Amino acid sequence: MPQLPYKVHELSVGQLSARSGAAVSALHFYESKGLISSTRTGGNQRRYTRDALRRVAFVRAAQRVGIPLAVIREALAELPDERTPNPADWARLSEVWRTELDERISQLVELRDRLTDCIGCGCLSLQKCALSNPYDNLGRQGPGARRLRVDRSAKDPAGQGGDGEACPPGETGDGCR
Repeated sequence: MPQLPYKVHELSVGQLSARSGAAVSALHFYESKGLISSTRTGGNQRRYTRDALRRVAFVRAAQRVGIPLAVIREALAELPDERTPNPADWARLSEVWRTELDERISQLVELRDRLTDCIGCGCLSLQKCALSNPYDNLGRQGPGARRLRVDRSAKDPAGQGGDGEACPPGETGDGCR
């Protein structure tokens, strides 16, 4: 990893890329999403402060564990004066994110364990099919399709029908007949 002299306070996008390990295109993307910021020189070149290195490291570490960029951006926005995250910030945020990750891991384990029951069955409506129809809400109403587009004018000789969606038995709503 190339070292920068301590007296260098601003980094070009190439220097930031080399030091952080993030591609230049990723840095531009992070900037467009408000995760890092730059200033412009008289020649319209981007310049990043040295603390952008820590912000990029923070973003990449959070991404590696599956935190969405929108959530990362919200966390960075909560820091006073948009300062660089420090170890205490990471500890606080990672504790919050740990709960989300544990929940996701639990869901993935359950999905993995049900995977062998669903391959090739074609059921699409069994209660235990977690892949095709989790919670099987429409399957409780019986076999067959439950949500169809119906052109009633083709079936209704008087032409009084509409093109609304067929509602499940006992339900009414906008756009269904």
